[in-house]
Amino acid sequence: MGALPKRRVSKARQGKRQSHLEMAMPSLDLCPQCHSPKLSHRVCPTCGTYGGRQVVEIKSPKKKG
Repeated sequence: MGALPKRRVSKARQGKRQSHLEMAMPSLDLCPQCHSPKLSHRVCPTCGTYGGRQVVEIKSPKKKG
């Protein structure tokens, strides 16, 4: 026989073991160009800049009418 638990693991013991698995929200920084929130070390999705220079050209939404 393989390794089997002798008795059921209680919810308290299970919770103590899994207490460090809590998910955290990603930390956001402000873009130095447009001051909109963005993920750290990523290109700004609003203005397309990274490291003080234009990296990605952002297309503006088309106007209907």
